Amino acid sequence: MNSGNNLDEFLKKQSKRVHSSDRSLANLVRDAYPIGVPALIMKSSTDRMMISSGYSFILGTPDEHLRSLASWLITEAGNTHRTLLKLIKRLWKRHGREDVALAAILLSNIDLKGMGTNPWKVLVDSIHPVEPVDSLLLNIEEIFRAKRQPPSEEMMLQWIEGRKVEQHLALIVAYSGKIHGHYFSDEIIRKISLIEIPTGDSILSRIIDKLNEN
Repeated sequence: MNSGNNLDEFLKKQSKRVHSSDRSLANLVRDAYPIGVPALIMKSSTDRMMISSGYSFILGTPDEHLRSLASWLITEAGNTHRTLLKLIKRLWKRHGREDVALAAILLSNIDLKGMGTNPWKVLVDSIHPVEPVDSLLLNIEEIFRAKRQPPSEEMMLQWIEGRKVEQHLALIVAYSGKIHGHYFSDEIIRKISLIEIPTGDSILSRIIDKLNEN
């Protein structure tokens, strides 16, 4: 039986009551992450990755596994996604690599407008004061792939004038948005170009260079 079938069997056994509690769902998905993942093979490499990653854990759960899990969560949630919104915030707080990746998929696909918010507001309210670039990229790319609109220029200006992590968020959003066909004003790009990049952070430096091309 492959890992997908194993996950399906695990999910079929879950009580319907679990969907009324974001805490219960967080525990459930943590149990689901390792299903089908060869733990002994993955452990040495994930342990090395976690040392400098900023994540609380990395299990090596494949992307298709996380997407199947997100699909099940959204389908079983029914007509209201309020519990899933709470789950997103809880996953960010726990901050495993799989948590952040699953939160990105949920954030991009649940109905937030009906709850008076949008994915960018939820994202900026969820991120920690220090974040791996990977965690920001995961969420930004997922939001744009879901054909969501970019943040407003007013929101971008707030980020540029905000915490370091928000400044870096604005930088990556502007760059990723450009790739997906979205553009910000010259004023926004000029201010982003002045953002201070940590010494030795080649990823953010390359992103600024690419953003300033043309």
